[in-house]
Amino acid sequence: MEPVRIGIMGCAAIARRKMLPAMAAAPGAEVVAVSSRDPDKAAGLAARFGCRPVHGYAGLLDLDAVDAVYIPLPAALHADWAEAALRAGKHVLAEKPLAADPRRTRELLALAQASGLALMENVMFVQHAQHAAVKRLVAGGAIGELRSFHSVFAVPELPAGDIRYARALGGGALRDVGVYPVRAALHFLGMSLSVAGAVLTRGPGRQVVTCGAALLRNAAGMGVHLAFGLEHAYQSCYTLCGSLGRITVSHAFTPGPDHVPLLHLERREGPGEIRLRPDDQAANTISALVAAARARTSPAAAATVRQAELLDEIARAAAAGTGRRAAAAGAGRHDLHAGHHQGAGHDREAGVTT
Repeated sequence: MEPVRIGIMGCAAIARRKMLPAMAAAPGAEVVAVSSRDPDKAAGLAARFGCRPVHGYAGLLDLDAVDAVYIPLPAALHADWAEAALRAGKHVLAEKPLAADPRRTRELLALAQASGLALMENVMFVQHAQHAAVKRLVAGGAIGELRSFHSVFAVPELPAGDIRYARALGGGALRDVGVYPVRAALHFLGMSLSVAGAVLTRGPGRQVVTCGAALLRNAAGMGVHLAFGLEHAYQSCYTLCGSLGRITVSHAFTPGPDHVPLLHLERREGPGEIRLRPDDQAANTISALVAAARARTSPAAAATVRQAELLDEIARAAAAGTGRRAAAAGAGRHDLHAGHHQGAGHDREAGVTT
């Protein structure tokens, strides 16, 4: 069977370090071109992987030799270039977030379906085997009846000038790192989740949200606690708590291919660990892309849409909470200092505490 020929749109670090090596090693894929607005960058990266350099993103879409496009551009550019690629007849793997809002996400998936093309958002961790092992343990009653879910993904402060601090480029913690605990909750609890409340915070001197937390619930009212941030000690974990015990995964979202997963299982009789074999989530993602391209379908479309909806609901819940706090603070100041108003210390439009 002929390989799926992939073109790379941009020379981002995740493309250089993770995705291009995985694509080059995948038996069902072939890297045929790398594009960049900087011709020297395209030439340098293309030379490493023995493929064609292309100056400019549009030129990549003109190549008949390209079956699928990988888009690791800044977040604000994902949706428009994904649409352009689909309209050019290319399958698409786009970095998260696929789009800035649920409406645009649904439009892109509908376009892919109507065009008989595959569209995937690159949330890689769901492809790792450790999460399937956790699902089997929960389904087998290892922790009894599920009572709550907790997840955190946070990373240390990024270098000055990092695009994730740029508002115009779609930066911010919610859709960059917040997507991981949100998707983990969907992965284990299903589509019925809704947002009960949220807080989003913008660090001093930042244009964007740098951390946040959200409380969700499922249809049965079970609590789901999520937290995320861009300027924290590193955390990448989730815990499922049940009536008889709990399971914690400590390296949940970005394990390397050589990482040996350890599932921490605690029950009344004492704690224990389950050691799993290493797995390569980047390689698994490319295998999923190849399978989707050959089947001309978009895997996990429902989860992709619900994820976008929940991220939007978290933003709106945080904005509503900020508005209520501002109103209460304003009323208090009016009572104490009639007619005297002070700054509320928040961004009403973004719903962000500063």
